[in-house]
Amino acid sequence: VDELPVALPSVEKYEPAGTGESPLATIEEWVNVVDPKTGKKAKRETNTMPQWAGSCWYYLRFCDPENKTEPWNSKIENYWMPVDLYVGGAEHAVLHLLYSRFWHKVLYDLGLVSTKEPFHKLVNQGMILGEDGEKMSKSRGNVINPDTVVKEYGADALRLYEMFMGPLDKTKPWSMNGVKGVYNFLTRANRFFMDPAHYTDAGVEPTSNIKELHKLIKKVTEDIQELHFNTAISQMMIFMNHIYKSGKVSKQTAEKFALVLAPFAPHLAEEIWQHLGHAKTLTYEAWPQFDAQLAKDEMITMAVQINGKTRATFDVDPDISKDHFMALVKGDQKLAKYLQGTIVKEIYVPGKICNFVVKE
Repeated sequence: VDELPVALPSVEKYEPAGTGESPLATIEEWVNVVDPKTGKKAKRETNTMPQWAGSCWYYLRFCDPENKTEPWNSKIENYWMPVDLYVGGAEHAVLHLLYSRFWHKVLYDLGLVSTKEPFHKLVNQGMILGEDGEKMSKSRGNVINPDTVVKEYGADALRLYEMFMGPLDKTKPWSMNGVKGVYNFLTRANRFFMDPAHYTDAGVEPTSNIKELHKLIKKVTEDIQELHFNTAISQMMIFMNHIYKSGKVSKQTAEKFALVLAPFAPHLAEEIWQHLGHAKTLTYEAWPQFDAQLAKDEMITMAVQINGKTRATFDVDPDISKDHFMALVKGDQKLAKYLQGTIVKEIYVPGKICNFVVKE
């Protein structure tokens, strides 16, 4: 123990042994040693721990990364653990998730951590497929380069589209038309809020604007908590449609919209915030609050039929567009099982009904 840690040798070449052994096995002057106590010849162990040994408990080190004397301080670990949210691919369920839980339980049995489980909540995000509906791969030629999307449409559009594609946990095909759609939404928002003609005098504006704003804040606040990013963005689009019809907003309404937009499209949100006269970033501003009474509004009920059977009804804004309603329907967990297969036909009657013909 008093000889630990063992320093690795400094060598010019670090190549596999070719025998299945560690590359360390080829460095004879390091492997072959003499026991200083007995004088006997010995060989150092060259089979080191795999990367899982470190990646299975990294979250514990994150609690106390500057500690120089121990992996983590027990009081600090007790304050931070367990991890609130673990987001990973489905393949992690039988690899990292399994191993990290195993390691954590061992540490718990040894009295080194305060919780039996390392993670409070797990969310497996879905895979993004190519535009052809297949898994992205170079051989298929369907890989989407995010740098190309950012160069043409901006980082906000890329970020926003990835969240608008559908439920976080579902597998979804990429669509450049979808990217263009959210880019158009961002362009409309930029055009509206950057135009001085769209602001009211003395902060006076229609009651309908205020009600729509509170509906927006309520919906986005709740959807962020549930990781329903696609429907949060849909509500932003509804709000934009409304204020374009209204024609004018107050500076206060514009400020709150910028704050709500910020987690989704931070660059445009900062531009709007600065345009409204703020010299400092909005990053440290408080999240806007909503009035529950103002968030209530007259709604219409639309039915959703799948293969001729009514499977759900939605209370929605009378002005909701087809795209926004479809986003709500396809993001509904209860309807997901009925929409599995190929959607052959979609029939949308504004304000009344939406019908799907699905072939299994």
